[in-house]
Amino acid sequence: MNRKSIAHIALIFTNIFFAINLSAVKHLTNNGLVQAFGLNVVRIGFSVILFWILFLIKPVNIKIEKPDRMRLFLCALFGIAINQLMFIKGLSLTYSIHAALLLLITPILIVIIAAWILKEKLGLLKITGLALGISGALVLVLAKDNAGNGANVLMGDLFIIINAISYTIYFIIVKPLMLKYNAVVVLRWIFTIGLLLALPFGLTEFIEIPWQQYDALAFTSMGLIVITGTFLAYLFNLYGIKILGASVAGFYIYTQPVFAALIAMLFLHEQLELYKIIAAALIFSGVYLANKQFKNG
Repeated sequence: MNRKSIAHIALIFTNIFFAINLSAVKHLTNNGLVQAFGLNVVRIGFSVILFWILFLIKPVNIKIEKPDRMRLFLCALFGIAINQLMFIKGLSLTYSIHAALLLLITPILIVIIAAWILKEKLGLLKITGLALGISGALVLVLAKDNAGNGANVLMGDLFIIINAISYTIYFIIVKPLMLKYNAVVVLRWIFTIGLLLALPFGLTEFIEIPWQQYDALAFTSMGLIVITGTFLAYLFNLYGIKILGASVAGFYIYTQPVFAALIAMLFLHEQLELYKIIAAALIFSGVYLANKQFKNG
């Protein structure tokens, strides 16, 4: 099997891991087995341990130059601390299907920020795409749905949107570091600094985790979150980007809501109501149009 085939498989598994992650988080938080910020400490902390073990196995010790250290700190702030805290907290309050669909607005946010900061022109096609994508997000946020397992759907959806905005900022500011340094080294430091930033918010909840109440399913869910849903997902995604490029890797994110919906319906008994299908169609169409590029001639 060649490298490109392996990269495609890695990207498929990346999004399956992320989709499983959504339901695993819901299982633990819904059953009172962990609170959102405490789960973040476990998730980020265990990933930091794995990244440093990986360093011991295969040492790559590249010094981050002084001018890049503030950028590295900001990547940890937006990409780990704010991003992960808002993601887990939002997911604990809303439905996993909502979260998976709302995460798709990230490419739309990238277009908006690129237009604002980089002064990229917004043509009719992109404006239409932005309108459709935002409309789909509003359908999800404003829908009245008392079914399923969302404790505070509106607040949860808003946290997921903040998470998407934070990840968008991270996605833009981390790119120069990934081009300049070894990507695994960058991730190792981003996670390490991110843990220090997230620890004050989640230390108390981490201490309160009732490990004695965990059964085999709970430990499996935690393992899926910290090993496959975080550590392996980040590494697999990096490999896919390295071999196939960011645009191909970005395409695979569209499979995530499909996997997430199937898993949530099977294990969490969430319902795929008509408004969710309409929202999905609007968001998918919006992302497609907002990122569509035409070549002259």
